[in-house]
Amino acid sequence: QNSASPLKNHISSFPDCEEKFGPKFSEILPEIARKVMIHSLFIVNASGDVFLEKHWRSVVSRTCVSYFLDVQRESPNDVPPVISTPHHYLVSIQRGGVSLVAACKQECPPLFVIEFLHRVVDTFEDYFSECTESIIKENYVVVYELLDEMLDNGFPLATESNILKELIKPPNILRTIANSVTGKSNVSGTLPTGQLSAIPWRRTGVKYTNNEAYFDVVEEVDAIIDKNGQTIFAEIQGYIDCCIKLSGMPDLTLSFMNPRLFDDVSFHPCVRFKRWESERILSFIPPDGNFRLMSYHVGSQSVVAIPIY
Repeated sequence: QNSASPLKNHISSFPDCEEKFGPKFSEILPEIARKVMIHSLFIVNASGDVFLEKHWRSVVSRTCVSYFLDVQRESPNDVPPVISTPHHYLVSIQRGGVSLVAACKQECPPLFVIEFLHRVVDTFEDYFSECTESIIKENYVVVYELLDEMLDNGFPLATESNILKELIKPPNILRTIANSVTGKSNVSGTLPTGQLSAIPWRRTGVKYTNNEAYFDVVEEVDAIIDKNGQTIFAEIQGYIDCCIKLSGMPDLTLSFMNPRLFDDVSFHPCVRFKRWESERILSFIPPDGNFRLMSYHVGSQSVVAIPIY
């Protein structure tokens, strides 16, 4: 039970866990937690060199990455997300020209690990603008500090950007020089305000002189057009990116003209899933700053004919 507590604290902070996974979610969580153990993380560049490694539960030799590299060389564009080796399970993602490879010593739910790896990259991009080999090498200290906070003894813990930014200040030239001169740590000595609340993605006491909220709807259209300009096939992959600068603890509602067009949706944890299922309305208390509220897919049956000129 104690070994499950870090992950339990993290997942139970999402208000709709039992609505999404059933009333027995809290009962099965300790069993899930015991299986979601990441022992080591390796970050590999395009040349196949491990330029960063982090160990939590035990030191795993970087030689295990050779199994991943062998598969990558055989089919660089079709690397399976999970690779079974004699002693480990390797779970990997590729983003920004680098590969993140997590080593697990026992079988575990792969989507948990894959989601965590994507959260790691998203956090690096939030802190450093991009996640590349050169950027990571320039910010080794902050990267290791972030990994220490994001994973506790192999269990995902603090993965929300608002919490992490209260714990570890984003790097800038002035702060780096000041810390070098004074010897001050970059890690905060106080617990983040959102860590123990039911809304961990938003810090408390947010104040703005001008309150504003921006929503960007970005859609990528894949289509096949015949020689007469008629649409044979088309589908849409869309995203709703937000920039929220609102004081206090705002509660927002976003509705769509025809939400039934969405075939597949993925939400930020702040969205109240039960209300979406019943009313097809997005109701949420947003994080402070930039975040992706929702991604969705519109299938070929729902896409309106696209005019091509």
